[in-house]
Amino acid sequence: MPCSSHLIDEIRDMLLDCGLFDSLTPNELISAAGYFSIGKFQPEESIFAEGDAGTFMCIIHAGAVAVHKLNSSGEAIELAKLRKGRAFGEMAVLDGERRSASCIAVSDCSLLILARDSLEKMLAEMPKTAAKVIRAIAIAMSKRLRMADGLLVEQQL
Repeated sequence: MPCSSHLIDEIRDMLLDCGLFDSLTPNELISAAGYFSIGKFQPEESIFAEGDAGTFMCIIHAGAVAVHKLNSSGEAIELAKLRKGRAFGEMAVLDGERRSASCIAVSDCSLLILARDSLEKMLAEMPKTAAKVIRAIAIAMSKRLRMADGLLVEQQL
């Protein structure tokens, strides 16, 4: 990838800062950084919409993102507000399905972006590092699913 070493270092620091990839060694982090990019979004800017093709995932480095889903009446309902360190969009990147919700910047946002094709390239070129990245993403998704399950049970009481 045509990333400068300064940009790679900046992305590596952002990856370290988010805490998702603590299982990666320093060398693996530097290698993985070359597959990520940085995206900037302004308040009210759409990052992606429900139903879009899932071509990338994001990790919030700075700012906040609202997650909206359309209800049966077509109204956008806010499901969550995500903050620094939180990954989103990863389901579509991993399973290739369309976006299950819309994500909109609430404030100025700086996001780490991992495109699906970059993840595929990482799998081909550095399978062990890619496996650790995917595992970290899966663990974060699993924790969220367990929390959601807990909330559903509480609502039934």
